[in-house]
Amino acid sequence: MGRPKNFSREEVLEKAMPLFWKRGYADTGLQDLEKATGVNKSGLYSEFKNKEDLFLEALEHYTKTRKGRGLLTQEPFGWNNIEAFLTFKAERKDGIKGCFAVNSMRDVDLLPARAQTQMSDSRARLKEKFHRNIAAEKTDLSAEALTELVVTFFSGLCIEQNLKSEKTDLQSRKVEDFMRIIRSL
Repeated sequence: MGRPKNFSREEVLEKAMPLFWKRGYADTGLQDLEKATGVNKSGLYSEFKNKEDLFLEALEHYTKTRKGRGLLTQEPFGWNNIEAFLTFKAERKDGIKGCFAVNSMRDVDLLPARAQTQMSDSRARLKEKFHRNIAAEKTDLSAEALTELVVTFFSGLCIEQNLKSEKTDLQSRKVEDFMRIIRSL
């Protein structure tokens, strides 16, 4: 009879996720995961098949638990929801920058097909939420075109947040400027 585990799967995912988020799949080693989670290799392998499985589970955990997307489902739908979401992302106080799925795109060629599918599905759900809010505004430009523009801005914002020189107030000002422009279209 083996020793009982002294960790939970969710705790491991919560601790591994920021490491993958910051360093990427390729640059995160097993020793890094052991240190970040406080669980040794045999414990990790008793819970996950391998590093790939742990990454996939962390990405799935992120898509189920991330904060902010609820801001896009508030009624009435419209620009205020999009601005609230982008501002939330720009002003995060938890030290995690950007979006795990966007950050993981740097390793897209190295990731298993399941991770690529998870990221693609997550992006599609985000686009649907943006589209619903944009369509409610009845703009002169097509909701589809504006949705692509907002998604691109969001991705760029996430990528920029990983630059050491970017300050939160600058990010917030970019969101304000972007929303002023988008509302005028």
